[in-house]
Amino acid sequence: MIDSKRLESIVAQAGEIALGLWPGAGAELESWEKTPGSPVCEADLAVDAFLKRELGALLPSAGWLSEETADDPERLERDLIWLVDPVDGTRDFIRGRKGWAVSVALISSGRPLIGTLCAPARGEVWQAVAGQGATLNGSSIAASTRQKFEGARVPANDLMKQDRILNKVEQPNSIALRIAMVADDRADLVATLRWGFEWDIAAAGLIAREAGAAVSDSFGRKLDYNKRDPRAFGVIASAPGIHAATVEHLADRARQIASP
Repeated sequence: MIDSKRLESIVAQAGEIALGLWPGAGAELESWEKTPGSPVCEADLAVDAFLKRELGALLPSAGWLSEETADDPERLERDLIWLVDPVDGTRDFIRGRKGWAVSVALISSGRPLIGTLCAPARGEVWQAVAGQGATLNGSSIAASTRQKFEGARVPANDLMKQDRILNKVEQPNSIALRIAMVADDRADLVATLRWGFEWDIAAAGLIAREAGAAVSDSFGRKLDYNKRDPRAFGVIASAPGIHAATVEHLADRARQIASP
């Protein structure tokens, strides 16, 4: 069995590495674009290298898939795989804002087994183990139990006209943190309508599910991990009582956007 305390320590150290490079703490940061509109910074690479080394030593049998490492198809042959986003919410990180986190998940046979989010600028650490519930800073958390879609709290800076029946709350740049907000009942609903990568949602998705939330892709289908193409079309994390209404509300847009 994996040493959970050692894992917690590794992710906490990764958070401290990122925090030491964060402009919000006064650091001078180098950043650039991997591709147009896709920022990356030296913290992404430093945290990625640290986690690859330390997690590899913690569990040598596990494969590796990270936003900042070239994909090795050999991972598909592994039952266990680390799924990592070294700094989720890079835009907030670069701007000195607090809406970023280190995201680490251990996947077993295509399903999240362990998920950890470390957001040191916010003083928050979320953890979950499949079948054992979820915690925030060591205390058990429970997801929203809202039953009515209209008026649901959603992390957003702005809403499209058809979505203005919802209520806006704080929106961190990190999608993982937004999902975690559903897990600890600071939001009722998070939904995206774009192709996204497994490393963005694996840890947070498990945390939300273990806290009692419903988690799926934008069409309401279960999420699989360690696929050859490590993407899914959108994510929904919500109070279980409004999940079906969310899928229905998004259905036309989801079909139009996802269609080739």
